[in-house]
Amino acid sequence: MTHLEVDAVEALLPQTQCELCEYPGCRPYAQAIVQKGEAIDRCLPGGVETLIRLGAITNQDPLPMVPDMEAKYKAPSIARIREEACIGCTKCIKACPVDAIIGGAKSMHVIITDHCTGCELCVPPCPTDCIDILPIPEPEKAEKHTRAQLAKQRFDKRNTRLKVEEQADTKKGLRSKINTQAGKNQKMAIIHAAIAREKARKNQKDS
Repeated sequence: MTHLEVDAVEALLPQTQCELCEYPGCRPYAQAIVQKGEAIDRCLPGGVETLIRLGAITNQDPLPMVPDMEAKYKAPSIARIREEACIGCTKCIKACPVDAIIGGAKSMHVIITDHCTGCELCVPPCPTDCIDILPIPEPEKAEKHTRAQLAKQRFDKRNTRLKVEEQADTKKGLRSKINTQAGKNQKMAIIHAAIAREKARKNQKDS
């Protein structure tokens, strides 16, 4: 299948980026469906609705998978931080795939409700277990589509930012390595010069 078809499959996914499909985001799962023939029943937040749409676009019969999907469906939810228990460790910020958590080191964190996809990836790294997952009403179709689009934008923007930061860290590390090597070279040059002077002094003395 073409790149465009991967985009089409990805567009059917809810963009929660929850990794419940065992892929690191909705696009990798879409790529697996298109390129590797991955099963279409792995998107639990998408539920039966997404399953049927994936079946249509991949020419598969989703009906045999419906009962199991109904049983495994992950209903809409959002995360909430209990402020009194937050220690500002920033681990949840690093785990959030859509940058829905704000806060600084050793200061209270807050989850932006409208940005949260309910992925629950912030829960495991929290050392104080201060994050609750709360159910929310099933959104209307139009709202669900809008939330998915915005979540994808935030997810892509975050990944771009992380790549830029990684490149900056790599360059910084390289500069540090170069500076360290330059310092070593300078030190060795001083030592070699001192040795040369000592040899010259001894040769002059012997002569």
